[in-house]
Amino acid sequence: MTHRFTVVVATLALLTAGSAGAAPDFASLQVQAYQPPKPAPALSVPSLDGRTVRLEDFRGKVVLLFFEAG
Repeated sequence: MTHRFTVVVATLALLTAGSAGAAPDFASLQVQAYQPPKPAPALSVPSLDGRTVRLEDFRGKVVLLFFEAG
């Protein structure tokens, strides 16, 4: 719910700022600039059967990683 509200407020600010000709004040809206995605770092972990699994072996596939401290 908070994210939807933020998007609506940001959109309204852009629309009203555009009509007045002034640049919107993103800092006051707490809107962060978009950063393009970066490649994942090289990662290798042991599998349950003792083999080494590398992240690059899954290039082009969706990978979901779960880390648990224990």
